[in-house]
Amino acid sequence: MKACPSCGRLYPQDASFCPVDGANLGSATQVPIVPDGGDSRVGQLLLERYEIRRVVADGGMGRVYEALDLVERRNVAIKILHAEIARDPVQVERFKREFQVSRQLSHSHIVEVIDFTDLKDGSYALVMEYLFGEELRQALDRERYLPPARIVRMISQVALGLDPAHKNHLVHRDLKPDNVFLCQTPEGDIIKLLDFGSVKDKAEGAKKLTVMGTTIGSPYYMSPEQAQGLDTLDHRADIWALGAILFECMAGQVPFAGVNGPQILLSILTKEAPPLSTIEDKQYPIPVGMDLVLAKAFKRTASLRHETVGALANAVGEAFGLQGEHQKWANLTEATLSEQIEERLGALMSISPPKEGKKSAQDGFFGDNDSLGEVGVDSMTEAMQAADVSLSQQESRRAAEVGVGLPENLSIAGLKVGQSLPPGALIGIGIVLLALLLFLIF
Repeated sequence: MKACPSCGRLYPQDASFCPVDGANLGSATQVPIVPDGGDSRVGQLLLERYEIRRVVADGGMGRVYEALDLVERRNVAIKILHAEIARDPVQVERFKREFQVSRQLSHSHIVEVIDFTDLKDGSYALVMEYLFGEELRQALDRERYLPPARIVRMISQVALGLDPAHKNHLVHRDLKPDNVFLCQTPEGDIIKLLDFGSVKDKAEGAKKLTVMGTTIGSPYYMSPEQAQGLDTLDHRADIWALGAILFECMAGQVPFAGVNGPQILLSILTKEAPPLSTIEDKQYPIPVGMDLVLAKAFKRTASLRHETVGALANAVGEAFGLQGEHQKWANLTEATLSEQIEERLGALMSISPPKEGKKSAQDGFFGDNDSLGEVGVDSMTEAMQAADVSLSQQESRRAAEVGVGLPENLSIAGLKVGQSLPPGALIGIGIVLLALLLFLIF
């Protein structure tokens, strides 16, 4: 490792100068540690292994440092709890759980947690891999919107990291742009999920740290069941949160707004998120199929949402006209994804939003729009058929030029073109209507 003599940042061995201040780099073990008059921990050696070099950031729970691992010869991040937090047994237990859960979920798209220890001053330290890049929150604060290819690659990688956790009955519960880290590379972002300290373990016999009726998470991205502090919360709360993140990446605003926490939660419990197609101030073109994808993610009845993050990611890619599944898109370069999206975007953008129909009796009963089926399926299917004609015409012209066949089984937002309402949904609607009729008669 090398170090900057001015700011104390650590860099790989092949680096030559610090991009922050332009100083020439030297060997990390030879460059003196830059003192920090406001923090006595800078310069200390933890566990006879981690040499703290500088302060990186401050948060509500603790302070993050960059340190040199003298054993592995690499830089690491160390998060140390604030003194007042370290005196709270529940917060300390959450901190320990973050270490235990992250070690259990070893995955390339989840931040690697290396060590955990208590300190002589009564606090606690968590040692993690040091990530080069920025949080999604910083990217959105600067750019406000993300391009479609970057979004598809991001949600596909999130699915690869989070679905295994869900299979192990672990719910993150605090998914937000601050906890999605973007490690930038020439091929595109490498996603790392952060902060599993608020995780809910749904496995039988798991220890509970949250009192029933209390809420954990960030209000803007909180599902209705999470906002109410319901113990029935499961992995589909994370689906809702990811829908809110996707909405913000495309619309440049959160789907449920308010001036304070209670107002935000009231909006989540009583209002519908505006369809993306109705928001005019968008930087990138968003096909109307995304309205259907996010409407499903925002179902107040959790069982009606996408069953997995992978299913959500697949629906997002299909809404942008991509063929295949999220496992493939996660590893394609952003440039390749952008080219593939651009090929079909023109035809997809020609689809008009479906007309909003009258809310049915079963919708009012469940508190959702179209609770027993897809949102606007019939009108959306007609629009997809029209888009299919346009897409087929484009493909036919290409086929005539290069001598290739047309793709089969075109799907958009999880629906095959020309597909009608599923029989199961028709049966469900019939059962609800029959129940309502019997109720009125008797």
